[in-house]
Amino acid sequence: MKRKVISLVMTAALMGSMFTACGPAAPAPAPAPDTSAPAADTTDTADTTDTADTADTADTADTADTADTSSAAGKTIGIAMPTQSLERWNRDGSYLQQKFEEKGYKVELTYSDNKIDQQVKDIEGLIADNVDLLVIAAIDGESLTQVLADAKTNNIPVISYDRLIMNTDAISYYVSFDNYTVGKLQGQFVVDTLDLANAGDKTYNIEFTAGDPADNNAGFFFNGAYDTLKPYIDAGTLVIPSGQTTFEKVATKSWDTATAMSRFQNILGSYYSDGTQLDVALCSNDSTALGVTQAIGTDYAGSNSVIITGQDGDVANLANIVDGKQTMTVYKAVANEAVATIDLGDAILNGQTPDASLIDNAGWNFDCAYDTSSYDNGTGIIPSYLLVPTVVTKDNIQKELVDTGYYTLDANGYPQATN
Repeated sequence: MKRKVISLVMTAALMGSMFTACGPAAPAPAPAPDTSAPAADTTDTADTTDTADTADTADTADTADTADTSSAAGKTIGIAMPTQSLERWNRDGSYLQQKFEEKGYKVELTYSDNKIDQQVKDIEGLIADNVDLLVIAAIDGESLTQVLADAKTNNIPVISYDRLIMNTDAISYYVSFDNYTVGKLQGQFVVDTLDLANAGDKTYNIEFTAGDPADNNAGFFFNGAYDTLKPYIDAGTLVIPSGQTTFEKVATKSWDTATAMSRFQNILGSYYSDGTQLDVALCSNDSTALGVTQAIGTDYAGSNSVIITGQDGDVANLANIVDGKQTMTVYKAVANEAVATIDLGDAILNGQTPDASLIDNAGWNFDCAYDTSSYDNGTGIIPSYLLVPTVVTKDNIQKELVDTGYYTLDANGYPQATN
């Protein structure tokens, strides 16, 4: 895959943003005028436990397997993941551990059961064990200020993984996907599927379901989608019968499937029981989409096929896509996110100050942007490596997930995560 580095210097009116990118760089996220994004931190889904040993056959450059291991001797990586109850965090944690260990590092991996106090204790334990680098996917991006001050005192660099950790100057780098683009992809999918640009006088009904207010990424997902659809909402082509248009109104605590289902059952009972047709349920991720799909299956009076969006590629949701119950998901190849994190961590422990050059030097076979403008955690801009996600539908599951080695198909044709 061709990689190129692009530098863009924009005016102060455009937020003074600067990107240096490998592949296409997305614009800095801008909040929708009618929405309200949270100040906290990102993502994801089902109740199965899978590992992410997928990149061995996927389109990634496993530079961690062959890179210089001089920095690894006697050093330990501390990895703090939020929970094992969501499929993706099992994949992230196990893959990070596997690949760091293949480079010769020792690894201490913790899961905190989505309990903030437990994650603080886990990180305190990693600091007490004198780890040389912390990789943290925060449960609540606002809750780690004090414990990370201890990490800084002990000269332990910190990579904020997938979810931006707020209000601490202890963060060295942020590695994630372009979260605003995730939402844009969902919104654009709706625009294209309904051909909204040529809708004329026709109108469509849409309802939004967003993510956890404690997750900084959730606001980027929602704003990306809402900003993309707002011209059609303003024009009256898209109608929101519930009137729930702000992030606070549509957010889902802990990305919980049951919470999303209960809220959507109330929406269907209150606004659609008279035969009003629902055309789109825009869900920020797969765990919320799972709940919304269940609500539509039991409580929706209409007979039409509702467009349902998601994010993550959870196994249960991919099965729903195959069965025509969910329409799409935005897939984030966490194996690639882990590869970027591993190479970044290795560079830090080798005494380097990584920048855009890491992308070319590492030889990654996936698109990534080095961003020094978009992500301010309250103490300043955090240098960020942002990967590009992929839209997956029933029509391209084979190409995007199976042929790349991320998933296999079982005897019934349903995708299963590669173990």
